[in-house]
Amino acid sequence: MTENLVEDLDELARGLDRDHVFHSWSAQSQLSTLVVASGRGCRVWDHAGREYLDFSSQLVNVNIGHQHPAVVEAIREQAELLTTIAPSTVSLARGEAAKRIIGHAPPGFHKVFFTNGGADAIENAIRMARLHSGRDKILSTYRSYHGNTGAAIVATGDWRRVPNEFARSHVHFFGPYLYRSEFWASTPEEESERALQHLRRVIESEGPASIAAVLLETVPGTAGILLPPPGYLAGVRELCDRHGILLILDEVMAGFGRTGRWFAFDGYDVRPDLITFAKGVNSGYVPAGGVIISDPIAATFDDRVFPGGLTYSGHPLAMASIVATLDAMESEGIVDNAREIGATEIGPALADLAERHALIGEVRGEGVFWAMELVSDPDTREPLPAAAMGKLKSALVGRGLLPFVMDNRIHVVPPCVVTAEEVAEAMSIYDEVLRTALEGEG
Repeated sequence: MTENLVEDLDELARGLDRDHVFHSWSAQSQLSTLVVASGRGCRVWDHAGREYLDFSSQLVNVNIGHQHPAVVEAIREQAELLTTIAPSTVSLARGEAAKRIIGHAPPGFHKVFFTNGGADAIENAIRMARLHSGRDKILSTYRSYHGNTGAAIVATGDWRRVPNEFARSHVHFFGPYLYRSEFWASTPEEESERALQHLRRVIESEGPASIAAVLLETVPGTAGILLPPPGYLAGVRELCDRHGILLILDEVMAGFGRTGRWFAFDGYDVRPDLITFAKGVNSGYVPAGGVIISDPIAATFDDRVFPGGLTYSGHPLAMASIVATLDAMESEGIVDNAREIGATEIGPALADLAERHALIGEVRGEGVFWAMELVSDPDTREPLPAAAMGKLKSALVGRGLLPFVMDNRIHVVPPCVVTAEEVAEAMSIYDEVLRTALEGEG
C-alpha cells in the first residue's frame, strides 16, 4: 500500500468510529483516536505501521499475546468445519474445552457452564448460588469490578454501580488494602485480621442465614491489583463455612496465567465453591467465559431445571480458541514465563523505578499483574490527580507504549509471553515519562 492509502485507512477508521460507534464508559465527544489495525505477540500497530508495545493486554485479557498462530489456525479450522450450533446440542469442541479447563480446577469440580464473557459468568454464578442455597444476599467488596450486566454491575463496588443499582440484595464491605487501610493497620497481618473482623461483623449484621455467597476477585484487578494479605482468603473461607455461605472467586482477570499461576487462588490456602473465568482462557480472540461448578452445586440441577442459558453458550469458534490457547500455554511454558518474568524482571524493575521517582507511592503485584500507585505527596499519599494521570497516559502512548491507566495507577499488565527485552523497553519508557511528562507542574 502507498503511504497515503494507509494513512487514509486510519482516517477512514477514525471517521467511521466517530460517526457511528457508541463507546463504553465514555463521554462520546472525548474519545481517543488511537487506531489498532493488527498485532503480533506484545505489539500492535495502525494501518500506517505506527507500532505500540502493548502493556495493557488491551483490557488485561490478551494473555497469550496478539495473533498467536496456533489459536488463529484453530479458529480457522473450526470455522471451516462448523461455525455455530445450538448450546443444547453436543459439540466435541465444547467438551474438549471444558475438559481442559477442569484439568486446572481443584478436586471436586467436574462441570463448566459456558457464557459469552465475564459479566455473564458472574450473573450465572450468583444465580447458581442463590438457587443452591435458597438464600438471597450477595456480599462483595467496594474495591471490585465484576462486569456490566444487571447483578454483576451492582456486585461491583466502584462508582460504575451507582447509576445502575437495579438488582436486588447486594451488600458491600471493605476488603484489605494496606497502603490505604480502612482499618488503621500497619502490617499485612494486622490488615488481614482486621479486614476479617470487619467482614465477620457485616455477616452478623446482615443475618448469616440471608447470605447466599461472598463474591471476591481473588486478586482485585481493575481496583488496583490488591494482593490478599496472609490468611485473608483462608479466613473468608472459614467465615463462609461457619455460616453455610458459598464462596465465589472471580478469576476473570486474574486467571489463566496472569499471576504466574493457572488460577490466582492456587497461591492461597482457599478452595471456592464457584469459579468464574473469561479473558485469559482464550485471550479474548472470540468472546467466551464461564462458571466452573463444584460438584455439590452441580448436583442441585441434576433433576431440577437450571433457569439460565445463552444462545452462544459454548460457541464452537470460542471453544476451539480455548482448546488451542490452553494447549499452547502448556506446551510453550507461557504460565511459567509469566511467573518468572514477574519475579526476575518486572518486579525488580518497578522497585527500581519506585526508588527513583517520588511519584510512585507503592508498587505491588506478581506474574504479569502489577500496579504503580502514583501520588502527589509520598508522605500524605494524596493520589495524583486525574489531569496529571491524563498527561502521563498521553505521553506513554506518544512514546509507543499502550498503558492501562485507572484512577491514580498505571497497571503494568503485558501479555504472559512478554520477553525480558520488552520489559526493559517498557521500563525505559515509564522512566522517561515519569521524569519528564509533568515538568513545570506543582
